[in-house]
This record gives sequence, C-alpha cells and structure tokens, in this order.
Amino acid sequence: MHTESCQAPHTSVIISGRMKIRMDDGTEIEGGPGETAVIPPGHDAWVVGDEPCVSIDFTGMGDYAKK
Repeated sequence: MHTESCQAPHTSVIISGRMKIRMDDGTEIEGGPGETAVIPPGHDAWVVGDEPCVSIDFTGMGDYAKK
C-alpha cells in the first residue's frame, strides 16, 4: 500500500549520526547517539548532517514496505 508517510510504528535507539522525524501533524523531533524514540505511524524521517545515521529498530520492520 502506498502512503504519503510511513505507517509502521518504530521503537529504536540511535547508535551514530542524527535523524530528524516529522509527524503528519507537523511535530518534529531530532535524535542522536544514545537516544531512544517511540515513533507512531504517520511520519517521515531523514538523516541530518553528513554522517550516516545508524539505528536499531526493535519494532515496526515486520510490516515495513509490504504490498
């Protein structure tokens, strides 16, 4: 199913780099190394800066990018 934003929930910890997340309602958060996040469905995310962002996602990937 194609959606404008990611509809999978994520529970993750950032190992290195930085990531910014924007929710469908416009709320934005940014995280870096050692920080955790619980991200509900309805978001977009991207890497901030030149360093690759490495994170461990504990939930959400089972349904990610399925047809």
